[in-house]
Amino acid sequence: MDDGSASIFCFTPLRVTVSELDQRRAADAASSSEPAPGPVCSAPPLPQGPCPVCPRLEQEFEPWRQAASWRSRHRQALQREAQLQAEVDRLQALLRLREQQLFGRKTEAGAAPEPTVPPADPGTPPPRRNRGQQRGQTGPKRRDHSHLPAVVEDHELSPEQGCCSRCGQPFDDFPGTADAILLEVDVRAHRRVIRRRRSRPTCSCAAHPGIVVAPPPPRLIKKSVLGVSIWVDLLLDKYLFSRPSDRLLADWATHGLDLSLGTITDGLKRLAPLFEPVYEALVRHSQGQALWHADETRWLVFAVIEGKVGYRWYLWVFHAAEVVVFVLAAGRSHDVPEEHFGPVEGRGILVVDRYKAYQAIDKVKSGRIVLAFCWAHVRRDFLTVARSWPDQETWALDWVAQIGRLYHLNDARLKVRHDTAAFTVADGALRRAVTSLGERGQSELGEANLHPARRKVLESLGDHWGGLTVFVEHPKVPMDNNTAERAERGPVVGRKNDYGSGAVWSGELAAMLFSLFQTLCLWGLNPRLWLTAYLQACAEAGGRAPAQVDRFLPWNLSVEQRRAWGSSEEIETPDTS
Repeated sequence: MDDGSASIFCFTPLRVTVSELDQRRAADAASSSEPAPGPVCSAPPLPQGPCPVCPRLEQEFEPWRQAASWRSRHRQALQREAQLQAEVDRLQALLRLREQQLFGRKTEAGAAPEPTVPPADPGTPPPRRNRGQQRGQTGPKRRDHSHLPAVVEDHELSPEQGCCSRCGQPFDDFPGTADAILLEVDVRAHRRVIRRRRSRPTCSCAAHPGIVVAPPPPRLIKKSVLGVSIWVDLLLDKYLFSRPSDRLLADWATHGLDLSLGTITDGLKRLAPLFEPVYEALVRHSQGQALWHADETRWLVFAVIEGKVGYRWYLWVFHAAEVVVFVLAAGRSHDVPEEHFGPVEGRGILVVDRYKAYQAIDKVKSGRIVLAFCWAHVRRDFLTVARSWPDQETWALDWVAQIGRLYHLNDARLKVRHDTAAFTVADGALRRAVTSLGERGQSELGEANLHPARRKVLESLGDHWGGLTVFVEHPKVPMDNNTAERAERGPVVGRKNDYGSGAVWSGELAAMLFSLFQTLCLWGLNPRLWLTAYLQACAEAGGRAPAQVDRFLPWNLSVEQRRAWGSSEEIETPDTS
């Protein structure tokens, strides 16, 4: 319209039935040879462009539409930025952790700054003192070497020194001597020449025809020229002091003893059956204990085994109060501890880390063996958070301080375990601290927007809380599994030097001798004296294990035999707590 008004088309749709539509099509087709077009909609075409009612509506609404679109995109961008920042923080924490593992200190002592702890209370451990000799304390006593054999040497003044330097008058002898003592080690390789005397019978009864010769010396290995002392030094050097065989042979070469590595390897293979009865006795004694520490470490065995991929095997340790047993296995599954604890009939406690294989042991599932988890691993989790996440360092180190307080309270409780009244007081303080620490963990875990690093360690703490508090009800159970980890130090050093074992028999021999030597040291026996006596008995038995192996086991020795093999007269059961 000219006056600026708009017209709106109003229409009513035409309703046609299907039959009428077919009749119309047929009529149109009969009247015209050309095909009839389809029905035409009577509605006007949709407008293209601005709204015909209000052309300004689209222009005014466009900024609002664009603002909503950009706001949505900005919100999505912020979400992506937060996700990427979280990923960057995680990767930076992982990088700091890997740098610490690669270049940092290998010990946890002094690895992190001292945490800020709450005000001191009676249960707070005292500050750490300096290492070494403490001021005002009695110094260590000098070691006594009077039991060593003495080789006396007489030193006299030379003719120039034995007279007066002015007049030349000789000195006169004075009673007594001014003695000086020096400790020396004389390593000497030598040949034992055994001269076997020959005799000829003089009688005519013919009971001893020919010439009678003295019996030959007992040999550990038939037709071998290597005596017992050679094998004692070799076994101790390799399996107790963790030195490779080629280095020992190089050392012997400086003393004039030149032996080939093949001779030594063949001899070790021949000696392996001699220790099998001893090892079986150690395993049986271990299965009769009630408290064990268990752990495992990798051990390379360069042997091709059907069904085994790669050369990584595992060396398991089961450390009890009276015996240490190492087991070499091709895998790391729960089958290994299940087989070891299979004959165990009574109930016991197994101190372990949080490796899932221990939780899958059948006797653990049935409740016959209770798992006690290691607080040192929990402490290590919080130290890892402190090293990896600088913004979480204060929180993590505060947890480390509280764990240290648990150690202090438990040590105080163990010191007065024989005093009932004092033990009750110390035990109550420990229980209150454990309860408070558990409640704190649950409270922090329920916080909103909890940091992922905090959530991970707190969830692990809650999942293993039952095993972490076993030591509260059983004071003889230690708080950590350091006993088993210390037992693995020697084998780990040997693994780094030897790079594992070249055959299965070699790895099994290593496990047997690791078990034997650590058990002897646990009882305070001298491994050199014990091994010399045992191998000499094997040599006298014709190169086989003696018939009565039990008489060599530490718990079956008499007081005199223990004293002869380096132990004190009064032997107490070793305490691993």
